[in-house]
Amino acid sequence: MFDAQKIQPHIVFSDLREWMREAEKLGELKTVLGASWQEEIGLAADVVIPPDDGPAVVFDEVPGCPKGFRVLFPGHLTKQELSQAYFDHYQTNSQHIPPVIVGDGPVFENVLTGDDIDVTKFPAPVWHVNDGGRYIGTGGYSVTMDPDERWINVGCYRSMIHDRKSVGLLIVPGKHGYMHREKYFSRGERMPIALVVGGDPLFFFMAGTEHPYGVCEYDIVGGMRRKPVELVRGKLTGLPFPASAEIVLEGFLDNNVRKNEGPFGEWTGYYATGDSAQPVLDIQAIYHRNDPIILGVPPLGGGSDEMARYRAVMRSAMLKCELMGAGVPDVRQVWCHEVGASRMLHGIAIKQRYPGHAKQAGVLASSCGSTVYGCKFVVVVDDDIDVSNFEQLMWAMVTRCDPATSMDILRRMRTSPADPRLTPEQRKMRDLTNSRVVVDATRPYDWIDKFPRVNAPSPEVAHKAREKFGYLLS
Repeated sequence: MFDAQKIQPHIVFSDLREWMREAEKLGELKTVLGASWQEEIGLAADVVIPPDDGPAVVFDEVPGCPKGFRVLFPGHLTKQELSQAYFDHYQTNSQHIPPVIVGDGPVFENVLTGDDIDVTKFPAPVWHVNDGGRYIGTGGYSVTMDPDERWINVGCYRSMIHDRKSVGLLIVPGKHGYMHREKYFSRGERMPIALVVGGDPLFFFMAGTEHPYGVCEYDIVGGMRRKPVELVRGKLTGLPFPASAEIVLEGFLDNNVRKNEGPFGEWTGYYATGDSAQPVLDIQAIYHRNDPIILGVPPLGGGSDEMARYRAVMRSAMLKCELMGAGVPDVRQVWCHEVGASRMLHGIAIKQRYPGHAKQAGVLASSCGSTVYGCKFVVVVDDDIDVSNFEQLMWAMVTRCDPATSMDILRRMRTSPADPRLTPEQRKMRDLTNSRVVVDATRPYDWIDKFPRVNAPSPEVAHKAREKFGYLLS
């Protein structure tokens, strides 16, 4: 049997370039020369992102951009084993290590201010054919500070180029960056911000995952690495960002300066948010390394993509931790499915212990901090089901639940403006709520011993069969 505790965690990269070298060792990094930002990079993304085994791709020698300016978009464990290892080593045994401030770093190899500022020189692509502009911020993150409590937040918010010195950011209500922004705006002040558009993927992973208010993602990454993250301070705002970041835009968001941002092909697979007037980042300094790299992680929607895959591993572990912390016993497996960007469909496997156990797990899973945003379906099954296997999850749902008695609908729950099912009236009223279904697809507890036996092999027998005859599939 798999034992995640026997795995020794070790993160072998400390910045984006080291990550690329490791990907190259695995044969997972490919280079494309001469692709245009206007169309061809986006077309390539459409090809390599959907397959689970698609490579990371570096686009170099982009026409119209300085030579060396590049764009990147990015073994043996199963999905469930990988999530369990993350759960054991980074969720239940997590520790936070505060960062350290250093005096200098590679990010300051080039410092642009005044008339030298030109964000359009970077090879930010038009990722989807109907996007409203060039999106430089898809695999980046924004650094902000709470003006009252003085804590630093690192969050992912899409960023579109307007012109040489300005970028529009869409920050959704309820996000920590939005809360910071509204505090500044309510005082009539601009919000200082550092937008990191190329850097260590681990920071992007943590910035795009739900963490409690007041917890800094730099501390989380430091705990995962077992050493403090090295940061430098912006020369204008004093905001901290990684010393080895590739590209950082530093400036201020002004409530009184707005331009239309969007549309953008979002993680739901639709242009649901359209375009809207959003505060503009007035760029007052650009810092970048020599031969800088933009990290691009464009959402495709309609199925599995890069964001969905990494979020599935992390969010599944987070949800399992939250359920156990809420007192739900015997949670055996959790999987936040890649379909729906690991937000809309969640599978929970339990060992039933009492009447209502499945309902308890499902209702809590629909409203935990890691899953409340955009959730649509929670399916609770018995522990003989591999919830990361979509077919097994659906098989349990269609055979073990009775639609009239096994489903509950929760209303007016938190959702995303990217939800295509929000009505025009809801959008007009800024009513960002939805309903969601909790499906009890377990054997009914009160006659569980009389439920028909399955004719499939047990996990142990299936494992034995694969070991002995797996060669037949190669």
